[in-house]
Amino acid sequence: MKDQILMILMQNRERFFSGEEISRLLGVSRTAVWKAVRQLRDDGFEVESVTSRGYRLGRTPDILNPSLLQSFLKTKKLGRKTEFHDSIDSTNTRAKELAQEGAAHGTLVAAEEQRKGRGRLGRSWDSPPGMGIWMSVILRPAFPPRFAPRMTALAGLAVLDAVNMLTGSRALIKWPNDIIINRKKVCGILTEMQADPDLIEYVIIGIGMNVNTPKEGFPEELAHSATSLLLETGQEVNRCQMTACILNSFEKLYDCYEKTTDFSGMMERYRSQCITLGKRVRVVSLSGEWEGTALDLTEDCELVVELEDGSRCTVLSGDVSVRGIAGYL
Repeated sequence: MKDQILMILMQNRERFFSGEEISRLLGVSRTAVWKAVRQLRDDGFEVESVTSRGYRLGRTPDILNPSLLQSFLKTKKLGRKTEFHDSIDSTNTRAKELAQEGAAHGTLVAAEEQRKGRGRLGRSWDSPPGMGIWMSVILRPAFPPRFAPRMTALAGLAVLDAVNMLTGSRALIKWPNDIIINRKKVCGILTEMQADPDLIEYVIIGIGMNVNTPKEGFPEELAHSATSLLLETGQEVNRCQMTACILNSFEKLYDCYEKTTDFSGMMERYRSQCITLGKRVRVVSLSGEWEGTALDLTEDCELVVELEDGSRCTVLSGDVSVRGIAGYL
């Protein structure tokens, strides 16, 4: 009932909504409405009440809340089914469990805290409570498995759109999955897939973003290379609104690609926002390490690197570090 009342107040923020109207809509007593409003206030929501006029929602707290998220969403599928957690080992791990159980395309798993957050190559991802966005989205594309890296590119572009829209900050992409502001990492994207040779069963897009993390909120080993939207803008960002903005943009990009199967325009935009291109890079893979210059990206988002001897190679998996952005990130 509390979430239902919150949704009503969110949808009618410009006016007072009487307790009688709410009780009639929900089929409950006015006393039950009053108790639910009190719970919202206890959760940090500012609910104004005026005798004979009713309730009106004011300031909302920066918490993950399904009703808050839905009020910002403009999507048809992404984020319309959600599972929120106060604390979880990993949103990607939970999303994979749900996908294997048949969860629908667009299902969102989000958490206030991850205890065992993961990045690429099994790295840990620091995910403290109440400071960031730790979320995973289940996708069920009809694309061949070799196009899965394009999903990471689309997610990266969606994050750029959302950051620019809500903060005005100019974010860039470090191939293949990091979002950078002022030479520091603010967001990482982890794409995982279950597929047969010719058919994708599901793709999980995991997004971890440092939103309202203060300077002292980063471990010492990350202080020189990580940042947050708060540190870059000086202002707190509503995490539900940012989550919704990412999903809104991602669905537009995803649906456009799914309808047209034309990735060329998005690929050109990705190239223009990719700080890796033209830079000296160190490639770390199972076969060894080497250095070269990142020249271009293939249509499947592989990185084309020119080596010291003038030969070229393409890199799909492995770890790529960029020289000249604050050392090797």
